[in-house]
Amino acid sequence: MKRGETKSIQKRQYLFLLRELVSRELKRKYSRSRLGILWSILNPLLSMAVLSMVFSSMFRHSIENYPIYYLTGNLCWNLFTTSTNTSMTALVDNQTLLLQVKAPKMIFPLARVAAAFVNFLYSLAAYGVMLAVSGIRPDLHMLLFPAVAALLLLFAVGCSFILTIAYVFFGDIRHLYSVLLTLWMYLSALFYPVEAVPEFARQIIVQNPVYNYVTAARACMLYQTMPGTEIWIRMILWAAAALWAGWLCFGVWQDKIIQKL
Repeated sequence: MKRGETKSIQKRQYLFLLRELVSRELKRKYSRSRLGILWSILNPLLSMAVLSMVFSSMFRHSIENYPIYYLTGNLCWNLFTTSTNTSMTALVDNQTLLLQVKAPKMIFPLARVAAAFVNFLYSLAAYGVMLAVSGIRPDLHMLLFPAVAALLLLFAVGCSFILTIAYVFFGDIRHLYSVLLTLWMYLSALFYPVEAVPEFARQIIVQNPVYNYVTAARACMLYQTMPGTEIWIRMILWAAAALWAGWLCFGVWQDKIIQKL
């Protein structure tokens, strides 16, 4: 068998393994739920309803269409946090399979990220309904939203690779990351306008990668405008830097993973 044919067979095998892992993750997540995948639709809607009741009156003069403002940010935030949180334990959870299957180790965190992305796609169904209910009509700028989501996904993949490796060697990273996410959420302006914070805090928030993805998504979907050039540059640089760092971590430490597990 030629070398090219062997690589082609391996790629098909790896893709099959990836699909099976994603399917398993989705089934396991909703195995004890009667509503199943519907929770991917209901969860952002319920969060939007609660936050809208609490903050819509507070920010009604500074934020137009607060429910969509929050829902857009929440969808982006959930894609990032679900991807990184679930992929963190991917290698440890699959240590038996790691010994049995000869496949790139990064397939396992990739499967968790892919499962999070599938949930994100289901959530878009609820998002589309809310856009229609809110009177937001289709616009050409909305075609930029997939590009923003793709860059956010790449950023999440890179962060997931780093966290996956870190968790193998330092299990407490899971608890530290939970604390970091709380701070990160408040610095992402998910439910408040960035203009409402002091100037020094605003400068910190603007440099937050997740905030840039959220802002770009709101520009496309809510305000129907083109995100600024600086935002595009920051989104691309953050995605590229995270992917490079994550790939580097796997390259350096993947040979020591089995020994540590």
